[in-house]
Amino acid sequence: MAEPGLEPERGREPVTAEAVLRELRLFELRCQGEEVPDKLVELCLSHGLGPVALANELLAFITSKDLEPQLTPEGLDAFEHEVLAKRGRRGRDERRGLLHDIHSLQELLTEEQEDELLDAYTTPSKGSQKRSNSTPETPRPKRALSSRSPYGLFSPGSFSPSVTPSQKYSSRGGRGEVVASFGSVQGLAWRGHGGCTVKLFGGPEQNLTKPYKFMFQKALDVREALAGRVEELGEVLRRHHGLDGFSSTALPAQEPVTVLGQISCDGNGKLNARSVLLVGDREHSGGAQIPLDLSELPEYSLFPGQVVALEGTNSTGRRMVVTKLYEGVPLPFHTPTEPMAGQRMVLVACGPFTPSDGVAFEPLSDLLDVVARDRPDVCILLGPFLDAKHEQVESCQLLSSFSDIFQLCLRTIIEGTRSSGCQLVLVPSLRDVSHDFVYPQPPFPCPDLPKEDRARVLLVSEPCTLDIDGVVFGLTSTDLLFHMGAEEISSSSGISDRFTRILRHILTQRCFYPLFPPSEELNVHLEALPALPVTPDVLVTPSELRFFLKDVLGCVCINPGRLTKGRAGGTYGRLLLRRERHRENPGENNSRDNPGENNSGENPEENPGNSAGNNPRDNSGAVPGAEPRSSPCVAAQVVRI
Repeated sequence: MAEPGLEPERGREPVTAEAVLRELRLFELRCQGEEVPDKLVELCLSHGLGPVALANELLAFITSKDLEPQLTPEGLDAFEHEVLAKRGRRGRDERRGLLHDIHSLQELLTEEQEDELLDAYTTPSKGSQKRSNSTPETPRPKRALSSRSPYGLFSPGSFSPSVTPSQKYSSRGGRGEVVASFGSVQGLAWRGHGGCTVKLFGGPEQNLTKPYKFMFQKALDVREALAGRVEELGEVLRRHHGLDGFSSTALPAQEPVTVLGQISCDGNGKLNARSVLLVGDREHSGGAQIPLDLSELPEYSLFPGQVVALEGTNSTGRRMVVTKLYEGVPLPFHTPTEPMAGQRMVLVACGPFTPSDGVAFEPLSDLLDVVARDRPDVCILLGPFLDAKHEQVESCQLLSSFSDIFQLCLRTIIEGTRSSGCQLVLVPSLRDVSHDFVYPQPPFPCPDLPKEDRARVLLVSEPCTLDIDGVVFGLTSTDLLFHMGAEEISSSSGISDRFTRILRHILTQRCFYPLFPPSEELNVHLEALPALPVTPDVLVTPSELRFFLKDVLGCVCINPGRLTKGRAGGTYGRLLLRRERHRENPGENNSRDNPGENNSGENPEENPGNSAGNNPRDNSGAVPGAEPRSSPCVAAQVVRI
């Protein structure tokens, strides 16, 4: 029997080598050796894992160990021993806290003897071998004051006892290689022209511009925030799909009824097809919960926190058999009043900006060289700038305070981009060790910003919405794709792209983070959670998952990857914007609320990381018979640093 949290995914395809390899390709994991696929299938069957769960566990293991994305038989053996075997013992550990008789107590003693015997034949874990770097022969260097320039201070010897730059990063290959493309990129000049205007989209009440008190949420306030969101999206669903009204989830009904509510799970484990609950809305159902039977629903994509309208039968009042799912509706696009003066280039990069084996900030220096060479109109940098997950941050080996290192990093970025004249946008991250750990996150404080840079440097919140010469950007440094991908369940008759499904959810739920309960990695303040004011023209969602460029419902979505991945180099993104005077379809702004429109289509694209020249599009939200929306993002690329 599978342990809790590792149960097989119900309603999914059977475990085969092809299914497992397809999931691994999403994370850019490759197999080395003919016996590796058979070993992967064996791990799935032995530990009750599905292809998606196995791929997630492998990615977490490789990322935490800073291993190469090459799966070998030896690596899989270590993965099974260090991860899966320990998960298998979790059920036994829970039983040790219960009362036992002589028979069950003897079983526990036998299991402990077996564990000790296995541990005697293995080497100690990496964590148990950690020792202080300070010894009598090599004492820890003392921090001393220095009168060097900021660029001289910005070196590994200033912050870390490890003064050797990362050899793996320095010896990387493929510098400047384009790994993904969108639009027609032939003959385009990837350079800026200057004179660009960047500002926050919307009024002051729609944007977070200063710190606020958090960790003061009351349960009643959380309920009010959730109920208000359900009511708001419910009214949109009712008008868009032409529904007469909603019924209660608690009342038995022999005829098909339509109910409104929020998707939830019947336990603390991962959502699956048999554990789906609908928490009814407050007005019609009083928050009553009802289990859902999805066996009659041919296609669906659900996640905890999703606001949906369902049609089905509830003959007993204790379980609803769902026959139809009404999904959310995206907001209209922003229609600017003034034309764009010319073509604009935007560069986007996401931290960490230093390899995991040192604080040399070499990748950041290389990125500043790219900015000086290409001179983009706008440079958007998303955190973390000093990563809380960095090895030397976790082990407290840095020789300066977190705030001192961050301020020096910030100063270097501002001075390094000054000669290019670009507009600089800095977005914080919850992994920034020196900043407030709350979502949404206020902007970085920078009281010492030089006067000559105040007009071109914009410090924004996480998440935020920007207006770049009339083109709306949605920015977030939180790994939405990873968090929602771990909780989403789906059933589809054909091949479906998980990234496209998640991006559609973000746009149709009209929220930067619609997942509830949120990931344990986040501290979410629901009362301050921002909603999307409009559907952005460009949505930037950095993730640990594979980079991609996609057109989803007319919005160009980009995962530029991270500038560093462990000790190796990563990727960054660049976009070209060109907007005509009348770029919108005359009837498009009203298309979002057209009851005759169908937004339930799925994009059949399989490959999440698109090779050069591919243009994956999902325009199922367009008005039938109307021309597809022309995005102001005419071209985009993901490039290796």
